Amino acid sequence: MDQILNALKLPTDRNIRYLLVILASIMVIMAVASGDIFFSVANLQSMSSQMPLLGMLALAMAVCMLTGGINLSIIATTNACSLVMASIITMAPDNGMVLLLALVAGLVTAIVIGLLNGALIAYVGVSPILATLGMMTLINGLNVLISGGSVMSGFPESLLVIGNGAVLGIPMPLILFVFFAIGLWGLLEHTSLGRTIYLMGSNEKAARFSGINTQKAVLYVYAISSILCWVAALIMMAKFNSAKAGYGESYLLIAILASVLGGINPDGGFGRIIGIGLALIVLQTLESGLNLLGVSSYLTMALWGGILILFITLQKRKA
Repeated sequence: MDQILNALKLPTDRNIRYLLVILASIMVIMAVASGDIFFSVANLQSMSSQMPLLGMLALAMAVCMLTGGINLSIIATTNACSLVMASIITMAPDNGMVLLLALVAGLVTAIVIGLLNGALIAYVGVSPILATLGMMTLINGLNVLISGGSVMSGFPESLLVIGNGAVLGIPMPLILFVFFAIGLWGLLEHTSLGRTIYLMGSNEKAARFSGINTQKAVLYVYAISSILCWVAALIMMAKFNSAKAGYGESYLLIAILASVLGGINPDGGFGRIIGIGLALIVLQTLESGLNLLGVSSYLTMALWGGILILFITLQKRKA
């Protein structure tokens, strides 16, 4: 396999190599099976408008996984932010100041949730999976309490353009995702916090004994994760023109899938943002292609899992 990849002169990163080969294989299969429909402008725009929401959630999950942790509360946080913003916006949908207040309130909500998660993990000593699971359960209950289990809708056009607008034919959600993905890449690759995150994931004790304030770093990581959930909430509200406590529940496991498929080590310390981007393209390409062929969404989910198993097997064989 590696000899073939070397002959193709693909990037040296093995994760990216495998993802490129899988993506190329899927595109060839879909081109043969669906013809020009798969590569039509309408289908490509549809794919690029659907991917960013999952992409933002995958970034929110990945930044925590890089430290050796996990954030099971990303969906609950996203819905909490959307419900807080929706409850304020619907008071005066056409008032610009009310919209600005709603955006700030949603951002504050995200930061508070992130800091609570980080504090439980860093200062109380709760394991990330239990801390975020408990936070998820708490927030889900509050979300239903805030909304009464109903849908909040009726947002101004200035918000809806985030989910449905386009610039030079490029969907706004995709522009937002690329902007924040590049920002997170820059933070991880070119800042002291980014180096701390990778070091903590590789060896948390060594990072602490070297004088790094790992507790403060954990607070930052989970706050960043929640801020990314706030952006996902904006995209979700604008795309659906509504907010509800139960939106996006199936995205939690898919966000973990995209992160691991993108090369993020579940034990922390290793992974690149470009890998997550490629993994998202692979998953979205497979889903859109199978939808065009009329294949059941359950089979799509099974194939996603199959790709992940194949990907991990290839990695382990080389190791």
